[in-house]
Amino acid sequence: MKLKQTLILTLLLWAGAMQIQSTEPPPVPLPRAHAHNDYEHKRPLLDALDHGFCGVEADVYLVGGQLLVAHDRDKVSPDRTLQRLYLDPLRERVQRNDGRVYRGGPVVTLLIDIKSDAADTYVALREVLKRYADMLCAFSSGRMETKAVLVIISGNRPRQVMEAESVRYAAYDGRLADLDGKASREFIPLISDNWNLAFRWRGTNMFPEAERRKLREIVAKAHAQGRKVRFWAAPDRKAVWQALLDAGVDLINTDDLAGLREFLVSSRVTHSP
Repeated sequence: MKLKQTLILTLLLWAGAMQIQSTEPPPVPLPRAHAHNDYEHKRPLLDALDHGFCGVEADVYLVGGQLLVAHDRDKVSPDRTLQRLYLDPLRERVQRNDGRVYRGGPVVTLLIDIKSDAADTYVALREVLKRYADMLCAFSSGRMETKAVLVIISGNRPRQVMEAESVRYAAYDGRLADLDGKASREFIPLISDNWNLAFRWRGTNMFPEAERRKLREIVAKAHAQGRKVRFWAAPDRKAVWQALLDAGVDLINTDDLAGLREFLVSSRVTHSP
Protein backbone atom coordinates (compact mmCIF):
# COMPACT_ATOMS: atom_id res chain seq x y z
CA MET A 1 0.00 0.00 0.00
CA LYS A 2 2.79 2.39 0.95
CA LEU A 3 4.57 1.69 -2.37
CA LYS A 4 1.34 2.37 -4.27
CA GLN A 5 0.83 5.67 -2.48
CA THR A 6 4.41 6.68 -3.20
CA LEU A 7 3.95 5.85 -6.88
CA ILE A 8 0.73 7.89 -7.08
CA LEU A 9 2.38 10.86 -5.37
CA THR A 10 5.33 10.66 -7.77
CA LEU A 11 3.01 10.66 -10.77
CA LEU A 12 1.06 13.63 -9.42
CA LEU A 13 4.24 15.61 -8.83
CA TRP A 14 5.46 14.76 -12.34
CA ALA A 15 2.14 15.82 -13.88
CA GLY A 16 2.26 19.07 -11.94
CA ALA A 17 5.80 19.76 -13.11
CA MET A 18 4.82 19.11 -16.71
CA GLN A 19 1.87 21.47 -16.39
CA ILE A 20 4.11 24.21 -14.99
CA GLN A 21 6.63 23.62 -17.75
CA SER A 22 3.96 23.80 -20.45
CA THR A 23 2.72 27.17 -19.17
CA GLU A 24 6.14 28.82 -19.21
CA PRO A 25 6.32 31.67 -21.74
CA PRO A 26 8.31 30.99 -24.91
CA PRO A 27 11.80 32.51 -25.11
CA VAL A 28 12.09 36.07 -26.39
CA PRO A 29 13.82 36.01 -29.81
CA LEU A 30 17.22 37.72 -29.84
CA PRO A 31 18.03 38.73 -33.45
CA ARG A 32 21.62 39.70 -32.58
CA ALA A 33 22.50 36.42 -30.82
CA HIS A 34 24.51 33.86 -32.82
CA ALA A 35 25.56 30.49 -31.39
CA HIS A 36 29.13 29.91 -32.55
CA ASN A 37 29.98 26.20 -32.98
CA ASP A 38 26.46 25.49 -31.76
CA TYR A 39 26.83 21.73 -32.20
CA GLU A 40 29.28 21.58 -29.28
CA HIS A 41 26.53 22.38 -26.78
CA LYS A 42 24.82 19.56 -24.90
CA ARG A 43 21.66 19.92 -26.99
CA PRO A 44 22.63 21.28 -30.42
CA LEU A 45 20.16 23.87 -31.76
CA LEU A 46 17.71 23.27 -28.92
CA ASP A 47 19.85 24.96 -26.27
CA ALA A 48 20.27 27.97 -28.56
CA LEU A 49 16.55 28.18 -29.28
CA ASP A 50 15.71 27.86 -25.60
CA HIS A 51 17.85 30.97 -25.07
CA GLY A 52 16.14 32.85 -27.92
CA PHE A 53 19.08 32.80 -30.34
CA CYS A 54 18.26 33.65 -33.96
CA GLY A 55 21.55 32.43 -35.42
CA VAL A 56 23.25 29.04 -35.12
CA GLU A 57 26.39 27.66 -36.74
CA ALA A 58 27.05 24.07 -37.79
CA ASP A 59 30.32 22.74 -39.25
CA VAL A 60 29.77 19.92 -41.74
CA TYR A 61 31.85 17.26 -43.46
CA LEU A 62 30.74 15.14 -46.40
CA VAL A 63 31.48 11.56 -45.34
CA GLY A 64 30.15 8.60 -47.28
CA GLY A 65 27.50 10.75 -48.88
CA GLN A 66 26.27 12.03 -45.49
CA LEU A 67 26.53 15.59 -44.15
CA LEU A 68 27.96 15.03 -40.69
CA VAL A 69 28.24 17.78 -38.08
CA ALA A 70 31.54 18.12 -36.19
CA HIS A 71 34.38 20.56 -35.66
CA ASP A 72 37.09 18.04 -36.62
CA ARG A 73 37.03 15.26 -39.18
CA ASP A 74 37.98 12.61 -36.62
CA LYS A 75 35.02 13.58 -34.44
CA VAL A 76 32.24 12.82 -36.95
CA SER A 77 29.52 10.34 -36.02
CA PRO A 78 26.95 8.79 -38.39
CA ASP A 79 24.06 9.72 -36.09
CA ARG A 80 24.98 13.44 -36.05
CA THR A 81 23.74 14.45 -39.48
CA LEU A 82 22.78 17.98 -40.47
CA GLN A 83 19.21 16.81 -41.01
CA ARG A 84 18.85 15.17 -37.61
CA LEU A 85 20.49 17.90 -35.54
CA TYR A 86 19.22 20.97 -37.39
CA LEU A 87 16.94 20.73 -40.40
CA ASP A 88 14.39 18.28 -38.99
CA PRO A 89 13.92 20.02 -35.62
CA LEU A 90 13.78 23.41 -37.33
CA ARG A 91 11.03 22.18 -39.66
CA GLU A 92 9.10 20.77 -36.70
CA ARG A 93 9.30 24.17 -34.96
CA VAL A 94 8.27 26.02 -38.10
CA GLN A 95 5.23 23.79 -38.61
CA ARG A 96 4.23 24.20 -34.99
CA ASN A 97 4.68 27.99 -34.92
CA ASP A 98 2.69 29.09 -37.98
CA GLY A 99 5.61 29.28 -40.39
CA ARG A 100 8.32 30.69 -38.12
CA VAL A 101 10.92 29.19 -35.80
CA TYR A 102 9.62 31.55 -33.10
CA ARG A 103 5.92 32.28 -33.41
CA GLY A 104 5.71 35.79 -34.87
CA GLY A 105 9.49 36.02 -34.72
CA PRO A 106 12.24 36.99 -37.17
CA VAL A 107 14.00 34.85 -39.76
CA VAL A 108 16.51 32.49 -38.15
CA THR A 109 19.96 32.12 -39.72
CA LEU A 110 21.51 28.68 -40.10
CA LEU A 111 25.18 29.22 -40.94
CA ILE A 112 26.61 26.05 -42.48
CA ASP A 113 30.42 26.02 -42.35
CA ILE A 114 31.71 23.57 -44.96
CA LYS A 115 34.86 21.84 -43.73
CA SER A 116 35.35 19.27 -46.50
CA ASP A 117 35.72 19.84 -50.24
CA ALA A 118 33.76 22.93 -51.20
CA ALA A 119 32.11 21.84 -54.46
CA ASP A 120 31.41 18.20 -53.58
CA THR A 121 29.99 19.06 -50.18
CA TYR A 122 27.83 21.86 -51.51
CA VAL A 123 26.39 19.70 -54.30
CA ALA A 124 25.33 17.13 -51.68
CA LEU A 125 24.05 19.89 -49.41
CA ARG A 126 22.05 21.46 -52.23
CA GLU A 127 20.10 18.24 -52.75
CA VAL A 128 19.36 18.03 -49.03
CA LEU A 129 18.23 21.66 -48.80
CA LYS A 130 15.75 21.15 -51.65
CA ARG A 131 13.83 18.77 -49.41
CA TYR A 132 13.33 21.58 -46.90
CA ALA A 133 12.29 24.22 -49.43
CA ASP A 134 9.03 24.79 -47.57
CA MET A 135 10.88 26.60 -44.76
CA LEU A 136 14.03 27.97 -46.44
CA CYS A 137 14.55 31.38 -47.97
CA ALA A 138 14.97 30.91 -51.72
CA PHE A 139 16.94 32.94 -54.24
CA SER A 140 16.18 33.31 -57.95
CA SER A 141 16.46 36.06 -60.56
CA GLY A 142 18.32 38.25 -58.10
CA ARG A 143 15.47 38.17 -55.59
CA MET A 144 14.94 36.51 -52.24
CA GLU A 145 11.73 34.81 -51.15
CA THR A 146 11.67 35.18 -47.38
CA LYS A 147 10.66 32.19 -45.28
CA ALA A 148 11.47 30.95 -41.78
CA VAL A 149 15.15 29.98 -42.12
CA LEU A 150 17.99 31.63 -44.01
CA VAL A 151 20.85 29.24 -44.81
CA ILE A 152 24.23 30.88 -45.38
CA ILE A 153 27.25 28.91 -46.61
CA SER A 154 30.55 29.68 -44.88
CA GLY A 155 33.94 28.00 -44.62
CA ASN A 156 34.90 26.30 -47.90
CA ARG A 157 32.50 28.17 -50.19
CA PRO A 158 32.12 27.16 -53.87
CA ARG A 159 31.45 30.66 -55.16
CA GLN A 160 31.35 29.88 -58.89
CA VAL A 161 29.02 26.91 -58.36
CA MET A 162 26.63 28.99 -56.29
CA GLU A 163 26.72 32.00 -58.62
CA ALA A 164 25.80 29.77 -61.56
CA GLU A 165 22.59 28.47 -59.97
CA SER A 166 19.26 29.78 -61.20
CA VAL A 167 17.58 28.80 -57.92
CA ARG A 168 19.37 28.56 -54.58
CA TYR A 169 18.28 27.66 -51.08
CA ALA A 170 21.37 29.20 -49.52
CA ALA A 171 23.30 32.47 -49.63
CA TYR A 172 27.05 33.10 -49.58
CA ASP A 173 28.97 34.28 -46.51
CA GLY A 174 31.14 37.22 -47.60
CA ARG A 175 34.36 38.65 -46.22
CA LEU A 176 35.42 42.25 -45.61
CA ALA A 177 37.00 42.37 -49.06
CA ASP A 178 33.56 41.71 -50.58
CA LEU A 179 32.44 45.15 -49.42
CA ASP A 180 34.46 46.45 -52.36
CA GLY A 181 33.06 43.90 -54.80
CA LYS A 182 30.03 43.89 -57.05
CA ALA A 183 28.07 40.91 -55.72
CA SER A 184 24.41 41.56 -54.94
CA ARG A 185 23.15 41.66 -51.37
CA GLU A 186 20.93 38.69 -52.23
CA PHE A 187 24.01 36.62 -53.02
CA ILE A 188 26.06 37.99 -50.10
CA PRO A 189 23.64 39.15 -47.39
CA LEU A 190 26.21 38.68 -44.61
CA ILE A 191 29.82 39.83 -44.21
CA SER A 192 31.80 37.71 -41.75
CA ASP A 193 35.46 37.95 -40.84
CA ASN A 194 38.09 37.14 -38.24
CA TRP A 195 38.10 39.80 -35.53
CA ASN A 196 41.82 39.24 -34.91
CA LEU A 197 42.71 40.11 -38.50
CA ALA A 198 40.97 43.47 -38.30
CA PHE A 199 41.38 44.53 -34.66
CA ARG A 200 43.97 44.23 -31.90
CA TRP A 201 41.65 45.05 -28.99
CA ARG A 202 40.77 42.09 -26.74
CA GLY A 203 38.31 43.78 -24.40
CA THR A 204 40.59 44.02 -21.35
CA ASN A 205 41.19 47.78 -21.53
CA MET A 206 39.71 50.78 -23.30
CA PHE A 207 38.69 50.26 -26.92
CA PRO A 208 41.15 52.38 -28.95
CA GLU A 209 39.27 55.18 -30.66
CA ALA A 210 40.86 54.44 -34.04
CA GLU A 211 39.62 50.83 -33.88
CA ARG A 212 36.19 51.90 -32.64
CA ARG A 213 35.91 54.23 -35.61
CA LYS A 214 37.11 51.50 -38.00
CA LEU A 215 34.44 49.11 -36.68
CA ARG A 216 31.69 51.68 -37.15
CA GLU A 217 32.87 52.43 -40.68
CA ILE A 218 32.81 48.73 -41.60
CA VAL A 219 29.27 48.34 -40.28
CA ALA A 220 28.06 51.54 -41.94
CA LYS A 221 29.50 50.45 -45.29
CA ALA A 222 27.89 47.01 -45.06
CA HIS A 223 24.53 48.42 -44.00
CA ALA A 224 24.60 50.93 -46.85
CA GLN A 225 24.84 47.91 -49.18
CA GLY A 226 22.00 46.10 -47.40
CA ARG A 227 24.29 43.53 -45.77
CA LYS A 228 24.68 42.35 -42.18
CA VAL A 229 27.97 41.99 -40.28
CA ARG A 230 29.43 39.26 -38.08
CA PHE A 231 32.89 38.69 -36.60
CA TRP A 232 34.20 35.36 -35.43
CA ALA A 233 37.01 34.95 -32.86
CA ALA A 234 35.98 38.15 -31.06
CA PRO A 235 36.66 37.77 -27.32
CA ASP A 236 33.63 36.49 -25.41
CA ARG A 237 33.55 39.43 -23.01
CA LYS A 238 30.82 41.89 -22.09
CA ALA A 239 33.02 44.83 -23.03
CA VAL A 240 33.40 43.42 -26.55
CA TRP A 241 29.70 42.59 -26.81
CA GLN A 242 28.90 46.17 -25.85
CA ALA A 243 31.29 47.55 -28.46
CA LEU A 244 29.78 45.31 -31.14
CA LEU A 245 26.28 46.32 -30.08
CA ASP A 246 27.13 50.02 -30.05
CA ALA A 247 28.65 49.79 -33.54
CA GLY A 248 25.56 48.03 -34.93
CA VAL A 249 27.12 44.61 -35.60
CA ASP A 250 24.17 42.41 -36.53
CA LEU A 251 25.22 38.96 -35.30
CA ILE A 252 27.25 38.65 -32.10
CA ASN A 253 29.13 35.36 -31.93
CA THR A 254 29.32 33.55 -28.61
CA ASP A 255 29.87 30.20 -26.94
CA ASP A 256 28.25 31.58 -23.76
CA LEU A 257 24.55 31.26 -24.51
CA ALA A 258 23.27 32.26 -21.09
CA GLY A 259 25.73 35.13 -20.74
CA LEU A 260 24.91 36.76 -24.06
CA ARG A 261 21.18 36.23 -23.55
CA GLU A 262 21.31 37.99 -20.18
CA PHE A 263 23.38 40.82 -21.68
CA LEU A 264 21.02 41.39 -24.63
CA VAL A 265 17.85 41.12 -22.58
CA SER A 266 19.20 43.58 -20.03
CA SER A 267 20.13 45.85 -22.95
CA ARG A 268 16.57 45.38 -24.31
CA VAL A 269 17.88 44.10 -27.63
CA THR A 270 15.00 41.74 -28.41
CA HIS A 271 12.46 41.12 -31.14
CA SER A 272 9.00 42.56 -30.82
CA PRO A 273 6.38 40.91 -33.10
